[in-house]
Amino acid sequence: MKVTYNWLKDFTDIKLAPEKLADKLTMAGLEVVSLEQKQGDFVFEIEITSNRPDWLSVIGIAREVAAITNSKINPSTTLRIDSERIRTIKIQKSKSQTKIKNSKQEKFEIEIENKKDCPLYTAKIIRGVKVGPSPEWLKNRLELVGCRSVNNIVDITNYVLFETGEPLHAFDLDKLSGSSIIVRRGRSGEKITTIDGEVKQLSPDILVIADARKPVACAGIMGGKDTEVTESTKNILLEAAVFNPILIRKARQALGLQSESAYRFERSVDASIVGSSSQLAASLIEKISTGRAVLAKSAGTCKVITKNITLVCDKVTKLLGVKIPAQKIKTILQALGFIVKAKGKNKFSVLTPSHRQDVSLDVDLIEEIARVYGYELIPRTIPSVKPQAFSWGVLDAVALIRNILTGLGLNEAITYSLTERNLDKCLGQPENLETIEIRNPLSREQEVLRTSLLPSLVKCASFNLNQKQDYVNLFEIARRFYASDKGPQEELCLGVLLCGRKSFALEQGMVKDEAGLLHLKGIIENMLLRLGIKEFSFSPDAQAVRIEVAGKKAGSMFRLSRSALDLFDIKNREVFVAELSLEDIIPALNLKKKFTAPPKYPGITRDISLLLREELGIDDVFKALRSAGEPLLKELKVTDFYKGKQVPAGWRGLTISCIYRSDERTLTEAEIAPVHAKMNALLTERFGATIR
Repeated sequence: MKVTYNWLKDFTDIKLAPEKLADKLTMAGLEVVSLEQKQGDFVFEIEITSNRPDWLSVIGIAREVAAITNSKINPSTTLRIDSERIRTIKIQKSKSQTKIKNSKQEKFEIEIENKKDCPLYTAKIIRGVKVGPSPEWLKNRLELVGCRSVNNIVDITNYVLFETGEPLHAFDLDKLSGSSIIVRRGRSGEKITTIDGEVKQLSPDILVIADARKPVACAGIMGGKDTEVTESTKNILLEAAVFNPILIRKARQALGLQSESAYRFERSVDASIVGSSSQLAASLIEKISTGRAVLAKSAGTCKVITKNITLVCDKVTKLLGVKIPAQKIKTILQALGFIVKAKGKNKFSVLTPSHRQDVSLDVDLIEEIARVYGYELIPRTIPSVKPQAFSWGVLDAVALIRNILTGLGLNEAITYSLTERNLDKCLGQPENLETIEIRNPLSREQEVLRTSLLPSLVKCASFNLNQKQDYVNLFEIARRFYASDKGPQEELCLGVLLCGRKSFALEQGMVKDEAGLLHLKGIIENMLLRLGIKEFSFSPDAQAVRIEVAGKKAGSMFRLSRSALDLFDIKNREVFVAELSLEDIIPALNLKKKFTAPPKYPGITRDISLLLREELGIDDVFKALRSAGEPLLKELKVTDFYKGKQVPAGWRGLTISCIYRSDERTLTEAEIAPVHAKMNALLTERFGATIR
């Protein structure tokens, strides 16, 4: 947007030099990207933000200048009519401002097919115009802001556009067919030759202005060649309207056109200035081209939207960090066109003007106050921060779990929450949750919200296996969803998947380790221990392994059945999965660390080789052994597991390593032997084990 220094001075008394005014405007949010001196005037080029269409006019910018320079703006629109010099006349005192008396001989109608496309359309018929060159002052003013002079009629419409922000268009009345204007959508197959000489294909997505026979303009964008004003024009139809901004923007893009009118219409124009802008143009035409307005018509109404906002002065101080007097706040807002009334102590009722549709909240008003008051006057302060005790939250716990699992070599997957109906049930999961259906699914694969993370992980595994990956190890932390009596529920869960053979090098050569349920158990156990959770267990549960944390079921792990693998097109591979509720695990976290010094005295290891029935859980055995071996027994672990012809059916062979140690001295054989014998006796008497 370009505007000149002298044009602004027509509306407000500016005492600042152009350079200082440019700095002031920039600091207030109207960034002046260039300032150039031309023809005894100064041209400001200002970057206008998309939310401020009111700045796309001289009056709009003059209003800002008046506010930031603490001066007054001339409340009345002005009229320039002298070809020798610019003379200012207040329109409300001009006879031409009086209401146009419609001639009885003039018959003209306006039809709007859809009021949403065009809420308001006004037209004035002006007869007896003399089309010719514009006065020098008008030419110069337009050329300074980058607009080429065409003729006095077109120049006047452009002049009013730049001054008020309301686009106007003049048709050659004698070139219109019939005595009506129709605002409608384009029709398939229709074409129009625009003023620039280009032939444009129209469609029902494009709004047009049409006469009785054909389209004569692309509404709000560009007029047609057939009805443009030329030197032979005697009578004109002057258009001023309000169009749907979205419709204009889409039409402009579809037609590949750009114009000053479209630039303003697609950002919304102020409906309250349509009548005055049209009247200003008509008055200028009467004075400059000796025309006479004989008819004024309008169709539709456009409600001027205003909002009433309560502004508390204390909130201004709180947000800006500087106390601005209530009277100063009132003065700033009134200078910007807001109607401000006192509403109790340090409180205002603020009515927004029609040109400020971007203001709807009190914080919007505070932003206006800040920029006009001056950002440079607001002191720089460091915000006060009250120290608070660190609270371990869910996001922190999730981040820690993610780090642990990636540290264990797993890869994180991120999948969609929408999945295929009944897919989770095909995996043979222990839980059977009721699904939540999508009313308008995009596809069959996205019909329901998932009740489990596992189907998505298995899909990922299938994809990776098809890409010739030998080993797939994935995890995902996300929410699952299910229906209940209390309504839709969601739960934060962890899903883990292992599949394939992992290769690693030993001294003996390359070894391929096949992923199994014990690998999965080891990952989960390692994760729980690193989270500081000591009370957990694994126990058989039908076709799965039940995982308990703090005595409560937290999840399960299992091997996928062959039918499930076939469903995902996984052949000749075993897939092991686990799913845990993090909402059951996170409350049990214990991240307090306690330093324990390394033992001063050596430990002594004794092994026990035994046969144990398969139905007995090793956790129960270890719990009993730890109790019997206190206080010398420090550690237990299974170092060997074997089966074969020498092991009877229903039994398993184990080797348990027992580490004994004292914190006070080196243990002797005489101290260890009784404890070790007691543990052997416990295994045989309570658990029926056979010591080998």
